[in-house]
Amino acid sequence: MKPYSDGTVMNRDFLRSAFRSMLLARILENKLSSLYKAGKIVGGVYLGRGQEAVSACLGTSLIQGTDFFAPLIRDQAGRTAFGEPLIDCTRTYLGSVEGPMRGRDGNIHRGRPSMGMPAMISHLGAQVPVVAGMLFAKRLQGTLAGRVGATCIGDGATSTGAFHEGLNLAAIEGLPLVIVIGNNQFAYSTPNHRQFACKDLVEKAKGYGVGGFSVDGTDLLACASVIGEAVKRAREGGGPQMVVARLLRLSGHGEHDDGSYVPSEIRNGHYGRDCIEVAMRQLVENQLATVDEIFAWQDEFGDDVQRAVAQAQQEAVPDPYQEDWTALATRFPIPQPIFP
Repeated sequence: MKPYSDGTVMNRDFLRSAFRSMLLARILENKLSSLYKAGKIVGGVYLGRGQEAVSACLGTSLIQGTDFFAPLIRDQAGRTAFGEPLIDCTRTYLGSVEGPMRGRDGNIHRGRPSMGMPAMISHLGAQVPVVAGMLFAKRLQGTLAGRVGATCIGDGATSTGAFHEGLNLAAIEGLPLVIVIGNNQFAYSTPNHRQFACKDLVEKAKGYGVGGFSVDGTDLLACASVIGEAVKRAREGGGPQMVVARLLRLSGHGEHDDGSYVPSEIRNGHYGRDCIEVAMRQLVENQLATVDEIFAWQDEFGDDVQRAVAQAQQEAVPDPYQEDWTALATRFPIPQPIFP
């Protein structure tokens, strides 16, 4: 399925699919937020609220079984679009041994390498060299043609060494890497003007000699067009492509953070609008979906999320005394509990 690559011809199936991924991600993450506040989730919960259009358009632009996608902290919509089962998310957050990480690691640190989705690395920018390495390995194997590797990062990650080294390697080697930067204007609580001196992050693309795009990350139609074009150029041999999406996360850095450092004029400005609401209007106004269809999708996804949560809650959690692995080079007997 290919997105439209200009502003005049819209791909109905692409946009409907991307929006459904956005909507499912929002409903799922609203549930995760409730579970966290109820003390049902151990560790942090990080939401993609406000960045679903960017993430979903990237995931929808990629080809499952061929491409690589390294999702980051706010990419539930992209994960969904790329084919991650809903149960993988709920099992991981709720610590089920049936999940992809077998309950050994929580929340967003999950992946399915066999399906082209490496597990997320928390260190900012680290996914860039990971994907570049995966693409380079395919070149060495002679199987790179027609593939794309992609990742989403935040504006803060562009200030890290891993970002520089990974993108520099990809640029030199001409690898089909697509980096989508969600510029939510704050690296945790550090504003843009304290992160970089250039006027716009997209200016960094020139320095690396790669393609550069800028897009309104709150606009589904614009994201579909621009991100789809970037993926297309990379797939056709155009080398690395960088897309900078201007937006604002509509929550704190995590559910533990109230985001009070964001000035009200930014929060209430253009980029503080909800991309889900914008997308709903766009679909209806362009006769790509009806209001009744969207409400039906909401009900359907709400039921799907409830079932996935209920299933994960019924499954066993890891037993440290029955584990079959150790981080130590030399295995030692696992100590037994003092009390029964």
